[in-house]
Amino acid sequence: MKVKRGLVVCLAAAILGGCVTMPAGPSVMVLPEPGKSFEEFQSDDAICRQWAKQRIEVSPSETVNKNLAGGAAVGTAMGAGLGAAIGAAHGKPATGAAIGAGSGLIGGTAAASGPAYTAAHEAQRRYDNTYQQCMYAKGNQIPASVAAPPRTPPKRSRWIPPPPPPGYKP
Repeated sequence: MKVKRGLVVCLAAAILGGCVTMPAGPSVMVLPEPGKSFEEFQSDDAICRQWAKQRIEVSPSETVNKNLAGGAAVGTAMGAGLGAAIGAAHGKPATGAAIGAGSGLIGGTAAASGPAYTAAHEAQRRYDNTYQQCMYAKGNQIPASVAAPPRTPPKRSRWIPPPPPPGYKP
C-alpha cells in the first residue's frame, strides 16, 4: 500500500511540474518614441506581438510541454519494458511493468526537463529579438545598457631600483 501511495505522489508531482509555463509575451523593455500617444504605442505593441508569435511558430510554453511530454512518454515505455522483463524473472511481469512505467515516467520527465527549458529559453530569446526589431522599425525606442569603458593600467615610468637596506656599505 505504501508503494502505491508513493507512486501516486510522485506521479502527481511529475504532472504538476509539467504545468510550469514561460511568459506568453515579450520579456524586454521598449519605450514609445517622444510624442507618440499611448494608444499608438499599444497598437504597435499588439502588431509586434502578433508578428513575433508568427515568426517563432511555437510559443515557449508549448515548447516546454512538448519536450516534457515526449520525455515522459519515452521514459514510461522504456520503464514498462524494463520493469516487465525484471518482473518476469520473478514471476510478476505485470507488477514489474507497472512499477517500471511509473519510474520511467518520473525519470523520463526529469531527463527531459533540462533540454525542454533550454529550448523554451531559446524560443523566448528569438521572440524578444523579433519583437524588439518590429517595435524599433515602428519608431519606438529600445533602451540599451552602457558598459563601463575598459580600464587601462597606469603608465609606468622608468624602473627605479629600491633603496639599499639599512646599514649597507658599498
